[in-house]
Amino acid sequence: MILFAGVLIYAASDLPYRGDPGNEMHADESITGTTVMGNYMIRNAYRDAQTPNMVTVVLGDYRSIDTFGEQVVVYTAGLITILILRNRRRELL
Repeated sequence: MILFAGVLIYAASDLPYRGDPGNEMHADESITGTTVMGNYMIRNAYRDAQTPNMVTVVLGDYRSIDTFGEQVVVYTAGLITILILRNRRRELL
């Protein structure tokens, strides 16, 4: 555990400061020359959706198909769990 904690501390010491405006994560263009979608979302979330909560805009508007897919997977897993537990209860009786 001590070795693992040491590796984590060593890795974290090399991370850039989050508030640095020169940090690459604040760039408008990625290393490959494409635009960074996160910056667009942060700047235009309210203007695009008229919703004050940026997380809601990202999950509900920008990534709605992906979020719907995740919800289907979670719902299906819950339904399967209920069906398996229900079937086991019948076998015990």
